[in-house]
Amino acid sequence: MLQKKVLDLIQDQINKELYSAYLYVDMANFFEDEGLPGFAHWYENQAEEEVGHAKRLRRYLIDSGESVKLEAIAKPDKVFKNIEDPLNAGYEHECYVSSLIHNIYGVALECKDYRTMNFLEWFIEEQAEEEKNSSDLITRMKRFGGDPAGLQALDKSLGKRED
Repeated sequence: MLQKKVLDLIQDQINKELYSAYLYVDMANFFEDEGLPGFAHWYENQAEEEVGHAKRLRRYLIDSGESVKLEAIAKPDKVFKNIEDPLNAGYEHECYVSSLIHNIYGVALECKDYRTMNFLEWFIEEQAEEEKNSSDLITRMKRFGGDPAGLQALDKSLGKRED
């Protein structure tokens, strides 16, 4: 059985991961409207990853003998004016999610909940990867997205993402 502080934070994190998926679907919609299906595909895959994170957290609670309580998912509130906006928002969001995971880890440490700390190590590594992927996408956009041919090539490349 988990201590209430840890349980509450993990419950909340499930909601945050599902919100992340919702946010990335919104970004995919933006790119579809902009005629960039490769970018849309990249963010659709990103949304699927976030759902996977929520499912992993859910399974941890169930395997720990806890009931899972889902809350309403907030509507994404970002307004994108150009194609760089979602890229920057995605990076900022991943940094925010990393801070949430680090907070849960810190509370688990305070509670001497070593099992949860061990479980969260996967998320810590995953968030480092998520931040890098988001940052790399911004870099690629800066390098190649400045002209129509470069943007088209980048879009085509992003459309090949499989994970």
